[in-house]
Amino acid sequence: MVFSSHIFIFYFLPLALLLYYASPRALKHLMLTLVSYVFYGWWNPWFTLLMLGSTVIDYACGKMITAEGASPRQRKSGMILSVISNLSILAFFKYTAFLAGNVSVASEMLGFGTVALPEFFYNIVLPVGISFYTFQSMSYSIDLYRGHAVPARNFIDFACYVSMFPQLVAGPIVRYGSVADQLRERPHTIEGFVAGFTRFNVGFAKKIILANPMGAIADQCFGAGEGVLTAPMAWIGVTAYAFQIYFDFSAYSDMAIGLGRMFGFHFPENFNSPYKSRSITEFWRRWHISLSSFLRDYLYIPLGGNRKGPARTYVNLMLVMLIGGLWHGAQWTFVAWGAIHGGMLALERLWGKKSWYARLPDPLRVVITFGIVLITWVFFRAENFEVATRYLAAMFGQGGEAASSVVLTGYLMRPANFLYLGLCAVICWAVPRSAELLEKVTPVKVIIALVLFVFSVALMYTQGFNPFLYFQF
Repeated sequence: MVFSSHIFIFYFLPLALLLYYASPRALKHLMLTLVSYVFYGWWNPWFTLLMLGSTVIDYACGKMITAEGASPRQRKSGMILSVISNLSILAFFKYTAFLAGNVSVASEMLGFGTVALPEFFYNIVLPVGISFYTFQSMSYSIDLYRGHAVPARNFIDFACYVSMFPQLVAGPIVRYGSVADQLRERPHTIEGFVAGFTRFNVGFAKKIILANPMGAIADQCFGAGEGVLTAPMAWIGVTAYAFQIYFDFSAYSDMAIGLGRMFGFHFPENFNSPYKSRSITEFWRRWHISLSSFLRDYLYIPLGGNRKGPARTYVNLMLVMLIGGLWHGAQWTFVAWGAIHGGMLALERLWGKKSWYARLPDPLRVVITFGIVLITWVFFRAENFEVATRYLAAMFGQGGEAASSVVLTGYLMRPANFLYLGLCAVICWAVPRSAELLEKVTPVKVIIALVLFVFSVALMYTQGFNPFLYFQF
């Protein structure tokens, strides 16, 4: 069940809202937790036990950390237990098959022959959203240890925080400290509900009207056989993917934030017009803000940040982005994606604010930055290195010789495709971000959102099942 499905929109969400608002104040968090477990268990009911286990562990660790009279050693043990438990769960489900495959490859490279590992290691199913809720749950224990958060009043409040379905499977990554007061008390107003409903509709429209058509173009280009893509085709395809992943993920974040408002919560923003960035450093202040700040506060700063000299700073930047790449997926293409971003972050810090690049006109810097981001998206989208290198070669003129290029050209040259591409470009570079547009809800904005909703629902029925991209991470 995904936000952009008729089951969610017409059945699950209305029922969840009805049960929540019909519940007494003291039972609202329990009801929200229960409907969230139903939502998560829709894919695989057994995975709810995994989330429950992670929740119990982190709640118990929080008790260890904040227990009256707890020694510094006991407090640190509780924090370490939480970190190890969550990372172990994440590593087992997400990286076992990746490590098993690379053990076999390394063994052959070293001349030891093929290592025949049990089939079990290659068939582990990745639970939806595990990368998000383990990070979120783990941050609770770390923040308690650091004194940046207060402990949850009870287990139900904490379980509600971890499992809350609006942001459960694809973020934003919400830290407990940012919603602790809201879990204690928050207003439920008609204005807030309407604002949330409007924000949800805008996100829904982004997904159906923009992200999915862009995905169709990207799939055609990245799925083209060897020698099919010409340079213009390749650039159109990767640009379409850049728009797809932005509007897909920002759509989910908009819908999550909107749903949160409908239940009285204010979740943090996750995007701020990232393609307007003038550098990769700025890009990471605008793209997936909750992950960027998480990696900064829980990895980069503990590693020493920029406090231990330039060389250590560059190493820390590279290491953080390599881990960020692996967080997105257990493939070497994601490692390459993270390595390029890490290298650019280090290079920009080396150049400094007075470099030749910093003196270029802002529009040119935006174009250059977007070009670098496009190249990195190739690794992010490609199934493997072979596809990535072939695609990059096509982008720079080494392709387009096959006869089937004519067929793909005919598809890409459809006027509707250029209309969608142009609309995405206008929204990315000429329109303020959604949060600014929807900060104050007016009757006109509500009407526009309702019209978009009706149009998006109609269009949804013409599209196949198309889950959000970040569900796979």
